[in-house]
Amino acid sequence: MAKNKTKKKDDKILPEVNIGAIGHIAHGKTTIVKQLTGKKTQEHSEEVKRGLTIRLGYADFVIKKCEKCDKYTVKDVCSCDGKAKSIRGISFVDAPGHETLMATMLSGAATMDGALLVIAANEECPQPQTKEHLLALEISGVKNIIIVQNKIDLVDDEKANENYNQIKSFVKGTIAEKAPIIPISAQFKANLDVLLETIEKVIPTPKRDLKAEPYFLVVRSFDVNKPGEEIKSLKGGVVGGILNQGKLKKGDKIEILPGRRDEVENKVIWKPYFSEITEVSIAGVKQDEIVPGGSGGICTKLDPSITKSDSLVGQVIGKKGKMPPVWEKLKLEVNLLDRVVGSREEIKMEPLKTNELVMVNAWTARSVGVITSSRENEIEMSLKLPICIPKGNRVVLSRKVGHKWRLVGYGIIK
Repeated sequence: MAKNKTKKKDDKILPEVNIGAIGHIAHGKTTIVKQLTGKKTQEHSEEVKRGLTIRLGYADFVIKKCEKCDKYTVKDVCSCDGKAKSIRGISFVDAPGHETLMATMLSGAATMDGALLVIAANEECPQPQTKEHLLALEISGVKNIIIVQNKIDLVDDEKANENYNQIKSFVKGTIAEKAPIIPISAQFKANLDVLLETIEKVIPTPKRDLKAEPYFLVVRSFDVNKPGEEIKSLKGGVVGGILNQGKLKKGDKIEILPGRRDEVENKVIWKPYFSEITEVSIAGVKQDEIVPGGSGGICTKLDPSITKSDSLVGQVIGKKGKMPPVWEKLKLEVNLLDRVVGSREEIKMEPLKTNELVMVNAWTARSVGVITSSRENEIEMSLKLPICIPKGNRVVLSRKVGHKWRLVGYGIIK
């Protein structure tokens, strides 16, 4: 692994890599994140009530190594009573596993540097969303993968070996064919030290281009003011997300695209938001600047009514006048899967057709478009909501199969 470049402030190790926790519903993703970070990412009231992840969850932790026995841990003191030295800061992206929330998972995949594919040992492998999530990683270009065989405490040795062989058969010929398989019990914290060691070996911190134009991908937005707050104490709108390149700092003049919908002379147009950064933070620690690696927050001078209730999710923030194009119409070079996955029965893939509705995931944004032209591996489409992303980038495509959106492939913007 390249030399660690974790930044510190106030003696806190900050995250420098984003790792996704993905897989079928109820296979233990959120439990793994909680055991390593101490945080339960299901914070929304509906998530708590239903016991499943609905929105993308983020939580940070630091991998540490015992100076006495070389065991990996997240504690300051190892189980052998040795002192643990901080190695690297990690930010977890906890993606929902339910089939109806696949679009949210795809938004999360756009922010991942690596992933833990969580597979329950007490269920047959693969489950529908196990297949769909692995394909989503492949389409999104996430290559550094660790397979976590969870719930090992619920099966005997024979069943565990049978499940292991199912996993090996499932990943053969995929990007995860050579991925390590780590058996754990998240519930009882068994083998988490081996998982941490494997993360250190398999998911390195990517090289970041800090000189590139910064693009901050919004995954959350908030009004942090309390009801009845005095006007003089009001704070501007806050956004949370991932910076994928470059850097942003306090005082930067920013542009937010696609922006807001407006109507002029009976014609719909999209106008950018303009603002200024008043504060940045990473892992809850105020910083002089925000750089790629881990989730972060940006405080702005925007009216907080603009950012409340995640209303800016999917928007892109960058320096004024230095932004990628906004697309209301797309021309795509299309690469489709051989079969539609995600349901119990896999269906042979049919070509995309003119007038068909297609969902597009572009970075953390998603929109639905109507295909206006379709020929061989190229389509043109008109989007209901515009997206902001550079030409030549991939967008992920889903189509309606029955009553659900199913992942079908990707397109490259021409």
